[in-house]
Amino acid sequence: MSGFVFSEKPISIASGDGVYLTSESGDQYLDAGASYACTPTGHCHPSVVEAVQEQAGQLLYVQGSYPVAARTDLHTRLAALAPGDLENVWLCNSGTEANEAAFKFARSATGGRKIVAAKRAFHGRTAGTLSATWKPKYKKPFEPLLEDVEFVTYGDSEELAAAVDDDTAALILEPIQGEGGIHPAPEGYLESAREVTEETNTALVFDEIQTGLGRTGATWACQHEAVAGAGVTPDILTTAKGVASGLPLGATLCADWIADDAGPHGSTFSGNPVVCAAANATIDVLVDEDLAGNAAEVGAYLRTELEESEIPLRDVRGEGLMVGLEVKRGANRVLRDLALEHQILALPAGRTVVRLLPPLVLEREHADDLVAALSDILAPKAES
Repeated sequence: MSGFVFSEKPISIASGDGVYLTSESGDQYLDAGASYACTPTGHCHPSVVEAVQEQAGQLLYVQGSYPVAARTDLHTRLAALAPGDLENVWLCNSGTEANEAAFKFARSATGGRKIVAAKRAFHGRTAGTLSATWKPKYKKPFEPLLEDVEFVTYGDSEELAAAVDDDTAALILEPIQGEGGIHPAPEGYLESAREVTEETNTALVFDEIQTGLGRTGATWACQHEAVAGAGVTPDILTTAKGVASGLPLGATLCADWIADDAGPHGSTFSGNPVVCAAANATIDVLVDEDLAGNAAEVGAYLRTELEESEIPLRDVRGEGLMVGLEVKRGANRVLRDLALEHQILALPAGRTVVRLLPPLVLEREHADDLVAALSDILAPKAES
């Protein structure tokens, strides 16, 4: 049953260090996917490992009604990092749960029923979040799902304004669509989303599960000048994946007006002390080592090198170290060749997009290795 949820790769991983993973056979792989952006500080960062070990020796678990220093500290850190006034923090175990909570909070606080999401969006695999996920292949086996979900074309402000009405509880958007192919929001789109939701008393939800915590070169993608002008603050922001360096943690950050009428919601393992300790250490590393700044610098370098190369790419998209490469042949074939011929692990984002989400400690020399490998695989070969 080991392949029931995920199809197994032909590489058994034994250990990780920084940007590299090592297989049980001793082969070293440059990790250009970070397991879907889950290891921003690199594999087994010493500060994160030490924090986990120390907390595990003190307290593995106690339910959320009892204050625990690691959990309290994480609430404080996340509130301080949050954009605008999103100082209310709900902790859970995954991005899916964070988005599920966002929908429940929005419905309770607004009294609305409808959820508006974007085409190409991916928001999770629970019944609620799957309802707001676009691809039929993810949803069809589990239908019927939630009613009152409407999809709009990502980037079309007029269509967005027509869909969001007084019965809309939540508009959920990714500032950069990840699973949908690495599509940044067009200039002005997030601002128009902010305007229409304020007019209709709708909760604006930004899913920053993949884009958040430095990935795009800013703490949050909604703050990124190139993505959203001067930046846009939502009513609810969700984060997960890399927040605890790969340990299971999600968070839903809310404005006061949402938190004040969020309704009853709970989770047995909300704010597990060991995972919170990992998240505290992760956030400290992200801030102290300025990993967002590194993502901005190395990501810009990587995209420039790819754009100026002779590699026949249809498009290079993204911000920071969230990069999508539109290729002329199947993405899975490119990923296979990268792994088998160059010992580089990357990800797909649909049939024709190679997705790069490396640890935020990636350096220029690693970016050069990526460009060289892609050139070897994809660039036209000179005739002898």
